[in-house]
Amino acid sequence: MTMEPAAIRAVHKPWGSTQLAPWSRLSDGKPIGEVWFERASSDAPPAALLLKLLFTSAPLSLQVHPDDRLAQSLGQPNGKTEAWYVLAAAPDAEIAVGLTRDLSHTELRNAIADGSIAALARWQPIAAGQAVLVAAGTIHAIGAGLVIVEVQQRSDTTYRLFDNGNARPLHADLAMIASAPEQRVPDVAAARPRTGRDVLAESPFFIVERLCFEPGASWALDTQGEAWLLVTAGALAFDQVLLATGEAIFIEGERASFRAIAAGTEAIFAYVASRPNAGLISRNEPHSGVTP
Repeated sequence: MTMEPAAIRAVHKPWGSTQLAPWSRLSDGKPIGEVWFERASSDAPPAALLLKLLFTSAPLSLQVHPDDRLAQSLGQPNGKTEAWYVLAAAPDAEIAVGLTRDLSHTELRNAIADGSIAALARWQPIAAGQAVLVAAGTIHAIGAGLVIVEVQQRSDTTYRLFDNGNARPLHADLAMIASAPEQRVPDVAAARPRTGRDVLAESPFFIVERLCFEPGASWALDTQGEAWLLVTAGALAFDQVLLATGEAIFIEGERASFRAIAAGTEAIFAYVASRPNAGLISRNEPHSGVTP
């Protein structure tokens, strides 16, 4: 049984930002692209999920991640399916998910080689409050001007198809193997109304929910497996832990009570499961807070 505040690590990226407030207080004058939330102890067993905040001032590479089968054939523990929830977006912010048409292996190889793959990416507008699940094998990219919560299978394997003129190597052979044959992906759903407890993404590996709280309400969290709670606005108070905006907690096989201590408190709740589990959160006070 474990409940511990997550360790926070800054990852510098050329496409990152120096303006992370109010979601992070990290600052060293260099662009930070990713803020990772990890187990507090380096001796702890590796978590199944990796929780991140992304800050983009320029577009990321067009890329694809392997699924479990490919990753394990290459000696890695698992693939990388991920989900994004947009906290903030510039008016012209975009993401790319999938391609505008299917390509044969030969066409895909040639498009990577001559750079025309960039024009085939299926770009679409994205706004705060929207969420998207990016299954392993889906070619994708994140544009500039975004702050995103990312929940993913714990893997750092990325195969680049196009890198916006940067000098980093591309991975044409592995990208062709990793890319799913079908790349037409539905439009990103409109931002969901805040109803208290909203499922943002479902995958075979994890569930991502958004929780919206009224101040003072008391709640109980009862997890059997791995779960993460990231405060994205306001603050949450556990018995011995105070989580401010941009802080997270790791919980596994533990029951804990908590309450919101600020108006407008919101959090992202991610847990290992293949379908939503309404029983993970219960209300201690029946007339306030989120609706399970």
